[in-house]
Amino acid sequence: MKKVKITVLKTTLNKELADEYGVDNLSACPMLTEGQIFYADYAKPDGFCDEAWKAVYQYVFALAHGAGNGLFYYGDWIKKPGVAICCCNDGLRPVIFKLESTDDEAFIDYTPVR
Repeated sequence: MKKVKITVLKTTLNKELADEYGVDNLSACPMLTEGQIFYADYAKPDGFCDEAWKAVYQYVFALAHGAGNGLFYYGDWIKKPGVAICCCNDGLRPVIFKLESTDDEAFIDYTPVR
């Protein structure tokens, strides 16, 4: 299993929806910042948003196991092998991530109990 690099590409705010449904003075995500980098494998990286992890973990898992060495979805989504562009589930202020496979080996830092 390889590590996957997660880069925060963009934090956004859907102003129209935020004005209609959000609390007063809602802003873009306060937890993550553009340019922030995390490395993941089988587990959520420290400091990474729980809700964002729920939205991207399946792509992280796939990339960690070599699925992105080709192209996702028969090549009709992302043109670069080993890359996925995903966002979190927040409909008012989604954060957009770039996930990239790496050559760095992941190491399990626990002993499985059987």
